[in-house]
Amino acid sequence: MHEMSIMEGVLTLAGNEAGKHGYQKITRIKLRIGEFRGVVREALEFAFDAMKGDTAAKDAVLEIETVAIRLECPNCKEIEYIPGDLNLLCPGCGSPVEFAAGREMQVEYVDME
Repeated sequence: MHEMSIMEGVLTLAGNEAGKHGYQKITRIKLRIGEFRGVVREALEFAFDAMKGDTAAKDAVLEIETVAIRLECPNCKEIEYIPGDLNLLCPGCGSPVEFAAGREMQVEYVDME
C-alpha cells in the first residue's frame, strides 16, 4: 500500500512547513492526484486518518482533487482527448501523444493556524 508512504510524506511536509512559519495547527490539506498515478483515493484517506493522530494535522480535513488523464498530439496541436482505453497514438494522425494532465501528484495547499 504505497498510499501510506505518500501520506507520510505529505504529513511530514505539512508539519515542517507549519513549524517553519510558527503555526501549531494544520486545518486543511489539499492534494491534486492524477488518475495515471494509480493512487486509490479511499486508501489515501484511510492513511490520512490513521497517521494524523499525534501531529499538527490531528484535526485537519483532507481534500483530494482527482485530475483526469488528458492527452495531446504534438503534431495536430488542436487535438485533445480523454482516452477510453489509454491508446497512446493520436486518432487523427497516428503520432504518439503526450500527457497534458493526469500525472500530477502535488500538495496544492496547506491551511494552518
